[in-house]
Amino acid sequence: MTASLDTPSAVGPARRWWMLTLGMFAQAAQAVFVNGVAFLIPELQENHGLSLARTGLLVAAPTLGVMLTLIAWGALADRYGERRVLAAGMAATAAAGIGAALSGSLTATAAFLLLGGMAAASANAASGRVVVGWFPPERRGLAMGIRQMSLPLGIACAALTLPSVAHDHGIGWALALPAILCATAALACALWVVDPPRPSRSAAANLGMLANPYRDSGTLWRIHAVSVLLVVPQYTVWTYALVWLISERHWEATAAGLIVTVAQILGAFGRMGVGFWSDVVGSRMRPLRWVAVAGGVSMAALAVTDAMDTPVAIVALLAASVATVAPNGLAFTAVAEIAGPFWGGRALGVQNTGQFVAASLVPPVFGALIGIVGFPVTFAIAAAFPAASIPLIPVARSEDRATGIEGDKIESRS
Repeated sequence: MTASLDTPSAVGPARRWWMLTLGMFAQAAQAVFVNGVAFLIPELQENHGLSLARTGLLVAAPTLGVMLTLIAWGALADRYGERRVLAAGMAATAAAGIGAALSGSLTATAAFLLLGGMAAASANAASGRVVVGWFPPERRGLAMGIRQMSLPLGIACAALTLPSVAHDHGIGWALALPAILCATAALACALWVVDPPRPSRSAAANLGMLANPYRDSGTLWRIHAVSVLLVVPQYTVWTYALVWLISERHWEATAAGLIVTVAQILGAFGRMGVGFWSDVVGSRMRPLRWVAVAGGVSMAALAVTDAMDTPVAIVALLAASVATVAPNGLAFTAVAEIAGPFWGGRALGVQNTGQFVAASLVPPVFGALIGIVGFPVTFAIAAAFPAASIPLIPVARSEDRATGIEGDKIESRS
C-alpha cells in the first residue's frame, strides 16, 4: 500500500462526505438525463405514434453517447483532475438538454440526446475517482455503494416526475428538467469539488503506479466482462418495467411510476448494503458472486410469475430491481482500486464503455424481443446473462482485509 492511498485516512470525515455528496449529485443528474427518456415511452407511443422498437432507439441515444466518450473523459480526469472534468461535462450536458427540449423534431431531439450523453459520460469516471481518492480502503466499499445509489435514485426521480410532466406539458418540458439538474451540478462541482490527493507523476513512476495494469493480469478484463453480462437484466428491468406495468398489468401511469420509483429506491439501498458487506468481509468478488446469483434467480422468478399471470410478479419485479443493480458498485470499486490513481479514469472508462455498449443494445433488441415472444420469455432470456457471468468472476488468490480487495495483483496496485 503506497502512501498516496493512505492519505485519505488523515483527512477529516466532513470533507470526505462532502466530496461524496457532490459526486452523487453529479451522477444522479446525469442518470436523470441519460435514463429518463425511457419514462417518456408511453407519451411517445400515444401522441407521436412510435413503435416500441423505435422508441427504444430514442431511449438508446444518450446511452450510446455516453459509451462513445467514456474512455476519453477518463483519460482527461487522469490528466487534469476530477473537478474540471465534472464541471465542463455537466455544463455541456445541460446545454444539450436545453437543445433537446427546444428542438422541433424527434430527429433533432435524438441528436441532442446523443450529444448530451457524450458530455454526461464525464460524471461516470470522474465522480467515482473522487470517492475512491478521498476514502480509505476499509471505508471505500460503503462509500462507493452510497455513491452508486445516485444512479437508481436519479432514475427514481425521473420515474416519479418525467411521465407526469410529459403528459401535462409535453416532451419538451420533460426534457428541460434533466438539463436544469445538470446545470446545477456543473455549478456545484466547479465551486466545491476538490481533486483528491495523489503523488506527482515522477514519484508515481518510481512507485510503479504509471504502469499499465492490463499488461500483467487478466483480472480487469474479467471484471469488465462480468459487468457487461450483469448490465443486461438491469437495463431490461429499468427500460421496460413501466411499460410492462401499464400494458401487461393494466396499471395507471402514475401508479406504475410510483412502483418503479419504489423499486429504484430499494435498489439504491441494496447497492449501499453490498458495498458495506464488501468492507466487512474484506472482499469485492465474493459479494459480487452472490449478487450475480441473486440477479439470475430474481429475473427467472419474474419470468415464471409473469407467465403465470400472478400478482406475485410485482414482488418479483421489486426483487429483480434490487438484485440486478447491486453488483455495479462492487465491480466499479474493484476496478478503481486495481488501476490506481493514474489509470483509474481510463480503467473506469473501459468498464463503463462495455456496460454502455450492452445498455445501448438492450432497449431496441429487447423491445423487439418483447414484440416477438412476449415479456415472460424476454425476462427468462435476461436471466441467462447473470448465470453466464458467475464462472468469469475472478477467484481470489488471497484476501486482504486491510484493503477489502482480493488478489496479489490487486494488492500490488493499491
